[in-house]
Amino acid sequence: MLILLDNNAPRGLVRALANHAVIEARECGWATLKNGDLLTAAELAGFDVLLTADKNFRYQQNLKDHRIAVVVLTQLRWGLVNKRLTEITAAVNAATPGSYAEVAIPFDL
Repeated sequence: MLILLDNNAPRGLVRALANHAVIEARECGWATLKNGDLLTAAELAGFDVLLTADKNFRYQQNLKDHRIAVVVLTQLRWGLVNKRLTEITAAVNAATPGSYAEVAIPFDL
């Protein structure tokens, strides 16, 4: 699966999702793209999943007509995210075209 890691998502996810091809948005020259433009660019480039920590994504974007899946993390601090890698991997693996999933990462782990 080809995954685009949004600028706000922890970079440690690149290594944590080693069974997938994970590319950071900044590597594609998309560091300044806003959500809608990033979603469209990623889809046109053939990405399967956009992994982001933008909790407002579901309210800002209509995924109805998109093929790319979106997985949102509720926290971006690596110390917290690192403890939920199993859930994050499961959400990525379960992603289907146009789906939306949110991985809840509590503050108090």
